[in-house]
Amino acid sequence: MGPALRMGGLVLALVLLVVVGVATGGERFWSTGNLITVLSLAAVTGVVSIGMTFVITSGGIDLSVGAVVGLASVWASTLATQYAAQDYGWWVIVVTALAVGLVAGLVNGALVAYGKVPAFIATLAMLAAARGLAEIIAGRRTQVIRDVEPFFDVFQSRPLGVPTIVWIFVVVAAAGWFLLNRTTFGRRTVAVGGNPEASRLAGIKIKRHTLYLYGIAGLTAGIGAVILLARTTAGSSTHGTLLELDAIAAVVVGGTLLAGGRGTITGTVLGVLIFSTLTNVFVLNNLDSSVQAIAKGAIIVVAVLLQQWFAAREKVTST
Repeated sequence: MGPALRMGGLVLALVLLVVVGVATGGERFWSTGNLITVLSLAAVTGVVSIGMTFVITSGGIDLSVGAVVGLASVWASTLATQYAAQDYGWWVIVVTALAVGLVAGLVNGALVAYGKVPAFIATLAMLAAARGLAEIIAGRRTQVIRDVEPFFDVFQSRPLGVPTIVWIFVVVAAAGWFLLNRTTFGRRTVAVGGNPEASRLAGIKIKRHTLYLYGIAGLTAGIGAVILLARTTAGSSTHGTLLELDAIAAVVVGGTLLAGGRGTITGTVLGVLIFSTLTNVFVLNNLDSSVQAIAKGAIIVVAVLLQQWFAAREKVTST
């Protein structure tokens, strides 16, 4: 199945969901306010999913991004950080969140690349450690950001009528698309996921490249924390709970191979929008969240089965 056909299938799925939304929700669904809500709710998952796309394309996995989002939001909203932001500027909160995410990602990368710890185990350990550290720092309390109005002036603004957090998602997605599709770094990422040994023989420094990939995933988690801080005005150790599963689901449904070797940022964005629209349709129709979870699970299973089927067909065709 060619890339155009895969994207066509995703677009069709999204259009069908929109049709269902219009049919069941009417003007409530199609209103500008609701569409903005769908995009705003997709922003955090979308940004984190971009970083996840790079990791999965390389044949890895990162189960810690949700916990890292929580840790970054807590660290960026401590009283010490807020006092520094009052003295030096709102950017202190942003830099703190990004730094926490980046460091956590680099630790994951170092464990996987140089410590030779399986990615599943390394990132699972980070998930537990980051969530626990966030609870200790926050004392299991929500940390409200106060007296840093310039931060909210920037991130709660609406350039051209669209929330800044949505623009952040757009910029991160565009940067991710360019990095994966138009740079040597992106080509190396695909090569590492497709055949690590051949990549090593071709001169790619796989360990260093892997470190960078997990650093990107951590950095996008930090960006996700900033978006959550802007949306909720507070940091919490519960922020990002199960976000890693949503991100992996969006990436897989978008067409990136779990085994590595093929990745698509455009597909990931469509996957995020599909799940965000699905959630919105369920909410507007007051449907049980348990049914929504079942529907999401079914979509993921179907997506993986289709991946395997089309991969098998491509293999037969090529031979």
